Parts: sequence; structure tokens; C-alpha cells
Amino acid sequence: MNKKNNDFEGIRDLILQYIEIDEMEWQQCKSMFIVRRIKKKEIILCKGEVCRGIYFVVKGLLRIYFIDQNDDEKTFHFSLENTFATDYQSFLKVIPADFYIQALENTTVVQITYDMLQLLYGNLRNGEKLGRLIAEDYFFLMNDKIKAFYTQTPLQRYNSMNASFPKILTRVPQHYIASYLNISPVHLSRLKRGVE
Repeated sequence: MNKKNNDFEGIRDLILQYIEIDEMEWQQCKSMFIVRRIKKKEIILCKGEVCRGIYFVVKGLLRIYFIDQNDDEKTFHFSLENTFATDYQSFLKVIPADFYIQALENTTVVQITYDMLQLLYGNLRNGEKLGRLIAEDYFFLMNDKIKAFYTQTPLQRYNSMNASFPKILTRVPQHYIASYLNISPVHLSRLKRGVE
């Protein structure tokens, strides 16, 4: 199996978690996908641009963040291998993005454009179901993130992050993790030492 085919195996496995897909449908999907190699620190979406893709991470790590009213970067989400990154509202409504997406490592993604997604909806037996389930998962991610800020202590958010993103502490700079948890780097250091 060549490298390009390896790039597609993860996304195929993910699709199969949502819907049944036969070999003919898979070949049709695969022919539309775009493989992109993104260099570490490269920004693939800036606030104000229209998000042109759903990015499935084959290898590497993407950070989704925004800039607050004080011009501070606030990390909203990390997308590791076998997960998606996008500004879903910008992507679906074709409106300016609120978020930035940046590679924190050299990263390989499979990009799905809006037009491709519409074709998948129309051409796959369960295409509409796939779209609905992905949208639901994105909603749950947003909902859980917002709820955590109001209902969880920093330690609970830290433990939840470690459960969701194994080995994240070895892959991401501490200030991005502190930002994701909405705490200071000093507080993060205390949590890592086991001191609340």
C-alpha cells in the first residue's frame, strides 16, 4: 500500500464509525479527497477568511484558536490524529471565520471542501446521515467545552483534557494548554505537580 493510500485509511475508518459504506462509494469518496502537508506553525485559516475545508488529521496536530478583546490568543480546541478541525459555521454558511487554525507539528490532513461535502451528501446512500452525525459531534464538542467552563474546576478540566488528548502535555507548549484550560501557566504548573 503506498503512502497516499495510508493517508486515507484513517478517514475511511472514521466514516465507517458513522455509516456503512461499500467499496464503490469509498473509491468515489477517495477520488475527491485532497491530501495536504502543513508545516509546523503554518496557519491554514485566519479570522475573517471563509473556511474552505474540513481537515481530517492523518498525522500531526492542529490548534483552533481565537484572539480575544485584549489581543490574547485563546486556544479553543486541539485536533489530533483521526479527528477533524474546521470553523464549521464559516464552512457551512460560507461566512468569515471567527477562528484561526494552525499546525503545531508538521501535519498531514485530508481536506474535504464544501462542494465535495455536497457531492458526498448526494452520492452516498447514507451521505445525509454522515453529515448529520458529524454536525452532531461538532455540536457536542462545542457544548461540552462551554459547559466545562461553568461546571468544572480547573483540575477537572485538566483531567478531562488528559483523557481526551493522551500525551498532549508532551506535544503542545504549556502556554497553549493553559489557554485551552482558561487558566494561567502558573496554575497549570501547579496542576501538573498535583497541587490545586
